[in-house]
Amino acid sequence: MSRIQNKKTQVEYRRIEAAQAGRRIDNFLSSQFKGLPRTRVYRMLRKGEVRVNGKRIRQDYRLQEGDRVRLPPVHAEAAPGQGTPPAHLVERLRDSILHEDEHLLALNKPAGIVVHSGSGRSFGVIEIMRHLRPGEEDLQLVHRLDRATSGVLLLAKDYPTLAALQTCFAEGRVKKRYLALLSGVLASDVMDIDRPLERNVLRAGERLSGVSPDGKRALTRITVLERRRDATLAEVSIATGRTHQIRVHAAVIGHAVAGDDKYGDREANRRFRQRGLKRLFLHAAGLALPGILDQPPRQIEAPLPPDLTDWLATHD
Repeated sequence: MSRIQNKKTQVEYRRIEAAQAGRRIDNFLSSQFKGLPRTRVYRMLRKGEVRVNGKRIRQDYRLQEGDRVRLPPVHAEAAPGQGTPPAHLVERLRDSILHEDEHLLALNKPAGIVVHSGSGRSFGVIEIMRHLRPGEEDLQLVHRLDRATSGVLLLAKDYPTLAALQTCFAEGRVKKRYLALLSGVLASDVMDIDRPLERNVLRAGERLSGVSPDGKRALTRITVLERRRDATLAEVSIATGRTHQIRVHAAVIGHAVAGDDKYGDREANRRFRQRGLKRLFLHAAGLALPGILDQPPRQIEAPLPPDLTDWLATHD
């Protein structure tokens, strides 16, 4: 592994062994350059600083056994995630652990914390957890959650578990359940939304998605749990995992997620803020994982955070 010290590193080469085969090059690079922002990783790939068998590759290239990977020199200042994360973030994540075994770590990620450093954020979940677990250098994010979204987030402790779970996510074999407060009162008890989504880069580089016939298929089911004066508490399940899928689909049907500052209703959000809702009301409440390798199926649940339960208890 390349360590980013207080000077420029040297060019290094890695030969890929069987246990690493199938891994995406961007994830491999993140594991080699601990603390390096993902934006820097992608820039290295775009500029051809990273080569596999002497050739340029895309960020989604999957490594093969025997590949020879060139790791470029890296300056220490390119890695904002170095140093010690703030004590309050360390404590919040230490207290957020839902499940742990020799292969897997599951967190109830607090809202407001990014999953990895970059885009002006010095520390994300993965950097903080590596700080907490210095002996577990293979710790990797299995999937992503938006900064504003709370709930179940999985980290793998070894590459076989990482690869197997990411395949399950990609094939739709992980059942994902969310809780959301939607603006307005839904008339139907159950609503299925099948609208393709395309990811764009807008607003000074901010990542946004939108419905487009050229996008990828996205499937969302909304089930009403409770109707309120001007909002609906719903369980949301998604059969696909597109960027901001729930938030875009909710907005498209005219019932945006409460507190959504990207796709939501400005006037509705103002009313929710006046009544004390200070964040996006979207929570990844549960994941049902199939059995992988020698590991059994798992059902991991994350309770609704106190700020959201308190809000529901004090507002109609």
